[in-house]
Amino acid sequence: MQLQFWNIVNDELRGSEKSHTVTDPRTEEELWPCPVASTEDFEDAVAAAERAFVGWSKTSLAERQALLVRLADNIKEHGEELAGILSRETGKSTILAGIDVQAAIDQSLYYSKHGLEDEVQHEDDRSRVVATHIPIGTVGAICPWNFPLILSNIKIVSSLVTGNCVIVKPSPFTPYAVLKHIELARGIFPPGVLQVLNGGAELGAAMCSHPGIHKISFTGQTSTGKKVMAACAKTLKKVTLELAGNDACIVLPDADLDQAVPSVASGGFFNAGQVCVASKRIYVHESIYEEFLERLVREVEEKYRVQEDGTVPSVFGPVDNKTQFEIVKGIIEDCKQRGFDIRTGGKTVGVARSGKGFWLEPTVVSRPDEGSLVVQEEQFGPVLPVLGWSDEDDVVRRANLANAGLGASVYSRDVKEAERVARRLEAGSVWINQSERPNFAAYFSGIKDSGFGGEMGRQGLLSYAYTKCLHFTK
Repeated sequence: MQLQFWNIVNDELRGSEKSHTVTDPRTEEELWPCPVASTEDFEDAVAAAERAFVGWSKTSLAERQALLVRLADNIKEHGEELAGILSRETGKSTILAGIDVQAAIDQSLYYSKHGLEDEVQHEDDRSRVVATHIPIGTVGAICPWNFPLILSNIKIVSSLVTGNCVIVKPSPFTPYAVLKHIELARGIFPPGVLQVLNGGAELGAAMCSHPGIHKISFTGQTSTGKKVMAACAKTLKKVTLELAGNDACIVLPDADLDQAVPSVASGGFFNAGQVCVASKRIYVHESIYEEFLERLVREVEEKYRVQEDGTVPSVFGPVDNKTQFEIVKGIIEDCKQRGFDIRTGGKTVGVARSGKGFWLEPTVVSRPDEGSLVVQEEQFGPVLPVLGWSDEDDVVRRANLANAGLGASVYSRDVKEAERVARRLEAGSVWINQSERPNFAAYFSGIKDSGFGGEMGRQGLLSYAYTKCLHFTK
């Protein structure tokens, strides 16, 4: 399948003298040439957004929401094409790429029904105060590689429904589907409202420092997020950072293992563990530890297998790119060198029959040292440490690492007991008796080293607007 890709500036297709290619992580085949945006492309995009904002910011919420319905219809119309591209650039199976596409449709439709309305903040006999939410200007959306369409589209629809223009920068590891999505959306919004530029760290840095961009929404590593925040401070941009999360899962002694084990396996190995809120450290009460571990290993071996054929239904796949592959491979090799008990998996070479692709076996490590790399650092790949606990205060302390503030989960038959423990965990979202999956209606944010601000839900939309208060005297 030979495809062509473009940067989109003011609804115009723009190529480039400079291009790069991405490797299919399933086969290591080189994919299509992808244009790298020039400094001129970037400046033109900022200028186009500034011009478009004059009219776009004056549109009504109802008008903008109607266009989001059209955006959803457009994604649906081209869903098969977008899923095919996603499958090649991310290594996802066809079914998992389809989930990415469907989520983008659902996001668009959700915000076509939910926006920021004026609200009365105070009223008494003497005065009435009304809060109204006005657009910021141009949003720079810097997006990650693990779910390219979902995680770029949430920034797009949040920007557009609040009356902003948006310039999207996809990850250079997975640029294709995002570029094609915005190319196919041309004509839905006025020129300059929705644009996309492909580039690397230099483009991201330019977006953070340019005075013509008024907010940055960034998803990625904590170390990069700190640089983004520092750069944005120079122009006092609004900033939303969704950063890494070394998420803990606590299994209480009364947990229903028939329900908990499959859920924990899904939380750890869905998309080969390449999920921001994947379960990355499993703490199981000592009274049920061995039974839980035995069941988990059996679940992983039965349901999370290497399937080289991307058309075979599977939610497990290769690591997305060579860089991340080497990081996760290093974590597994560190476990081997330190003599940890690897109960299943552990193979890092020649995993696929073809000998190609960034494949790692789904790996479960029993009782690694608490200070080890596999426990202290976010793996973002198919390796899962399982640790024991007996004292609640101790396990909560262990769970609450500085880099573990994005998500967490708790399993117990006693929902009130699970809630009590959940409230002790220092994470922006905690799931009870389910694996970690964000909800469009719920605010999604990290605390500590896992983020600054958040996305989704009404509270997430507030970060895409200024709130102005109108004071009326009576």
